[in-house]
Amino acid sequence: MHKHYNGLKTVALIASLIALLTLVGWLIANATGNSIFLWLFALLGVGSTAYSYWNSDKLALRSMGAYPVTEAQAPQLYRIVRQLSQSANQPMPRLYISPQLQPNAFATGRDPEHAAVCCTEGILQILDERELRGVLGHELMHVYNRDILTSSMAGGIAGIISSLGTMFMWGSMGRSREDRGNGLAVILLAFLAPLAASVIQLAVSRTREFDADEDGAKLTNDPLALASALKKLDAGTTRAPMRDPRVKTVSHLMIANPLGGLRSLFSTHPPMAERIARLERMAGY
Repeated sequence: MHKHYNGLKTVALIASLIALLTLVGWLIANATGNSIFLWLFALLGVGSTAYSYWNSDKLALRSMGAYPVTEAQAPQLYRIVRQLSQSANQPMPRLYISPQLQPNAFATGRDPEHAAVCCTEGILQILDERELRGVLGHELMHVYNRDILTSSMAGGIAGIISSLGTMFMWGSMGRSREDRGNGLAVILLAFLAPLAASVIQLAVSRTREFDADEDGAKLTNDPLALASALKKLDAGTTRAPMRDPRVKTVSHLMIANPLGGLRSLFSTHPPMAERIARLERMAGY
């Protein structure tokens, strides 16, 4: 039931972003009488989104300073991921470790055949094997549900809307009052539309986290293991938020919010307490 609802919600949110982009484009075309720049920004947005999606693994792993590990170096990690990927009848991703001491993990890659899963040194230090299995099940389901494509689409559309809003705001500043058109349209394009796009994009991210929790718990057949891991990760990320500015570009990929403190409408992750409660309900608690 939850998965069906979350799937519909994701579709609705992406549709909302497309509708918002269409509205912004229509307002710009009417306000300026020229759609050339609109199409130019749209093409640039599509191009940058495609590049980010195609190279998502390289960009994310580089941001985290991650390095590949062999089975001899990380036998437990390989054993768990191999078992889970075989259970899901899916390809096994490449495995990486980040030297970050904050406990966290993420998955990246444009499809299951080009995926990578990365654990920080911090998470490997604090989780037992059962909890680590729960976390890896969650990350694998991000790959198998193709959440990187979904998040790339949402981020790309939101980025186009923000760029168009900024362009229109600066363009309006150099015009006479009469040429600026409706002031409400300027406010909508320069502030409200990008803000709304960001809120929708973050809602997509939070929805995909709920699905990965549920599907990962089903894959491992142990929702309480993931719930236990999330409790430790919540404490660890709150106690030691990552300060490296490069982390912000991949924060939405992490199983736990790595920045600490952002527990609101503008967080890339759902409230940890709600995620844990859902998993406990799955286990009959």
